[in-house]
Order: sequence, then structure tokens, then C-alpha cells
Amino acid sequence: MSFQLDQAVDILSRTPQTLSRLLRGLPDEWVRSNEGEASWSAFDVLGHLIHGEETDWISRARIILEHGESRAFEPFDREGMLEKSIGKSFADLLDDFESLRANNLKALAEMDLTADKLKLRGTHPSLGVVTLEQLLATWVIHDLSHIAQIARVMCKQYDVEVGPWKDFFPILIRE
Repeated sequence: MSFQLDQAVDILSRTPQTLSRLLRGLPDEWVRSNEGEASWSAFDVLGHLIHGEETDWISRARIILEHGESRAFEPFDREGMLEKSIGKSFADLLDDFESLRANNLKALAEMDLTADKLKLRGTHPSLGVVTLEQLLATWVIHDLSHIAQIARVMCKQYDVEVGPWKDFFPILIRE
């Protein structure tokens, strides 16, 4: 499937609502449980998504549009959310994410991206040369993979409780 900006924006616009419908109002044991040491809970993933909204996607798109390959992106701290999320409620994180995403999609629309602009190149600090289209496609995949991660973490909370049915659910078997 080829990249379509309108479809990408459609998916990106749905993520906050998807997470809110799935998670808002659940007890902490659902949103703060993880898969064990060095893994993330839904709370952590949401904080990570917020951190990306604040420091990654739109910032990098602007760098590509303004500087091309001449200025590398700032490295992204994948765990930058851990300190920033301390003391916040899950509902606050959901609200923050929704607001940040709406603002970022507005900023994206204001970039008036054309097919030519989507081919512009920037420099990732570890991957090298990337295009604006690749950055935006990655934003979509990033959202979807973290939605899947949240679902997997939640499934594993009933890992033992499903008993013999576990064999029918690859999500419970895969690491």
C-alpha cells in the first residue's frame, strides 16, 4: 500500500479516541500493570506517546521542511516520559494526549504538504537520511504498534486465568 497523507491523518486522529474508549475509567491495576521488569504499562505507553507529541513528530517534520539534510534531528529519548508522568493521573494523560495530538494535526495541516514536500529528506541521528513521507508513515505505525502493545499488556494480566484456552491466543504465548 502506498502512503496516503489523508489516510495517515485519519488514523492519527483516531488514536486518542481509541485509547480513551479502551482505557478511560479503568482501575489502576489495568492501566499501571506491565509484563514484568523493564516493560511498560498502558500508563507508560501513553506517557511515551505524549513525549513523542511534544518532541518528535512535528519537530522533525519542521526540521525537514526548514533545513533538509543539513540539520540532524535531536535524538529521541524513548523513556523521557518516565519522569514527566510522575504524579499525573491516567485521565490527565489521556486529556493531554488528545490536546497535543489535535494541535499537532492542525500544525501538520498548516504545512500544506504536497507530493514534492513529502519527498524532502532529513537526517535521523542513527538511521541517516529519511524522507518526510517516511517520518509520517512511521508516526502512524508508532501509534498502531503502541495500541497493540497496550492490548498485549492487558491480555497478559489474565495469562494464567484463561487456563487451557491460552494455547488459542498467540498474544499470550509470544514474548
